[in-house]
Amino acid sequence: MVAVRDTISLHDVSKLNTPEKRWNPYDWYESMLNKQRVYYDEQQDVWSIFRYEDVQYALKEYTLFSNRRKRSVIPVIKKDSRVSMNTVDPPLHRDVRHLVSRAFSPHSLSDWRPRIQRIVDQLISAMHTKAEIDLVQDFAIPLPITIISDLLGAPREDTQTIKKWSDALFLPNVSYQKEQQQKEKLAVMAQFEQYLLPLIKAKRQQPTQDIISDLTTVAYEGDTLTDEEIAQFSISLLAAGNETTTNLITNLFYCLLYDAPSSYETLRCKPSLCSQAIEETLRFRFPITLDREVTEDTTIFGTPMKKGDIILLWISAANHDPLVFPSPHVFDLTRSNSNKHLTFGKGPHFCLGAPLARLEATLALETFLRHVTHIQPLPAYNVQEHIAPDGQNLASLPIMVTWN
Repeated sequence: MVAVRDTISLHDVSKLNTPEKRWNPYDWYESMLNKQRVYYDEQQDVWSIFRYEDVQYALKEYTLFSNRRKRSVIPVIKKDSRVSMNTVDPPLHRDVRHLVSRAFSPHSLSDWRPRIQRIVDQLISAMHTKAEIDLVQDFAIPLPITIISDLLGAPREDTQTIKKWSDALFLPNVSYQKEQQQKEKLAVMAQFEQYLLPLIKAKRQQPTQDIISDLTTVAYEGDTLTDEEIAQFSISLLAAGNETTTNLITNLFYCLLYDAPSSYETLRCKPSLCSQAIEETLRFRFPITLDREVTEDTTIFGTPMKKGDIILLWISAANHDPLVFPSPHVFDLTRSNSNKHLTFGKGPHFCLGAPLARLEATLALETFLRHVTHIQPLPAYNVQEHIAPDGQNLASLPIMVTWN
């Protein structure tokens, strides 16, 4: 059964109402961190917290701040199911997470590394004759959608269709298009599921080395998962595994080009800093806000909150808390604690796909560095013209490249 949750529009809370403000929200983060430990937005009827200590606490304390909520900023339509990781807490969440955790284990990722490297090499090879490339369209989009489709066992020729569905499901919530958005997302969800069901049935008959095949064989609560449950699980993984890594790779190269222009040359000389560059990108330029529902009356953050209230966890603001990250608005490859960021969450809801996203970004950056000696921005590039409508991500990032 599909349940349409009441949606929350982040931009109506933050008032980041222009592309430039959404892309560079740092002044607003600083203002909220300095002035408002807790902020209540009457229009959206939500609380907000910003400080690192508070956000980390709310992420970990699921008994007080529950993942089971009636309203959400998450743009994907919720479908009621016993196996939904996005709307449950432990112990159910722990049991469900165990079902797919082996696909993201260090051993599994080690097995996947050569396949990911081959996909990276193919994309680099396809760009090799170009002096100008679009980092988003040529690299950051096709890499993760191809990898996550392979991981799930979807045919390679269907990746563009899967990408289209994923993009539709992850469109940001906007209040002025609320009803139309929900209608369109429900339609896409139905199309996505109808595509997956025959694939799942085929995997039951002839399993291969992929997550869908694994899910057809696992047992939960004494019986196997239904085809519909596997379809829902797969849609969540496909959408999340695609969107997160695309934004990470895009933002990484934007940081190297614009936020710290000498960093690419630094990485060329010292590629051992690649993992540090990725962690600093996740801290510095990765917009993410989660929500939780208050399970009992509390004054834990100094302000009375009632049972049933919704609280927004502004993770990106917490990643710019100067009490944890000195000079937070500087992209710094030498920062010693970049990996303390909260971008992938904390506690029982820590992002299951974080190791895969890190591996993809690492191989993408290391391979790019080996093949491209120099990158530079296009003189006429205006970031405001390339931000996705109502979003905080780039739809394109054209750059000049010098190949080995």
